[in-house]
Amino acid sequence: MNRLLMCILVLCLPALTGMQTAPRGDTNARIKAVFIYNFTRYIEWPETARSGNFVINVFGSNTPLVSELNNLAKTKTVGTQKIEIRNTTSLDAIGNSHILFVCGDNTTPFADILNKVKGKNVLIVTERPGFARQGAAINFVVVQNKQKFELNKANAEKYNLSVSTTLVQLGIPVE
Repeated sequence: MNRLLMCILVLCLPALTGMQTAPRGDTNARIKAVFIYNFTRYIEWPETARSGNFVINVFGSNTPLVSELNNLAKTKTVGTQKIEIRNTTSLDAIGNSHILFVCGDNTTPFADILNKVKGKNVLIVTERPGFARQGAAINFVVVQNKQKFELNKANAEKYNLSVSTTLVQLGIPVE
């Protein structure tokens, strides 16, 4: 139990320390941005994906999240890779991402999104009920007024991503 508590603290500590400053922006977006960044610490991409910029692409319209991710990208890296934030509403522009965040209000059929990234090393993160069962590796959910995430490890592995046991323990398992 102490190990699990320590893992939770390691994952959440950056979020907690960042929130001690004066409030600004959208708190929900800030929390999701920190979660997304912390996912990079517990998921391993193949060697071929570890050069150039680390691209996080927000597919849809979520200006507060894009802003928070840009703030993180100013001071953080993923290993030795600089973080690049992209925001698009074009299906053609999502293919070359390390992380693809699909906004909840996106109207593009999820099957089309999955087809576009098929065969690539991309972590798909969503915020719609059922998407972790339909192909996303991670899906944000709110449980008892707290931001949590569902994790479908098999979906991550389809994209040649290795998920740490720590992240598996912290997520809500979905098969």
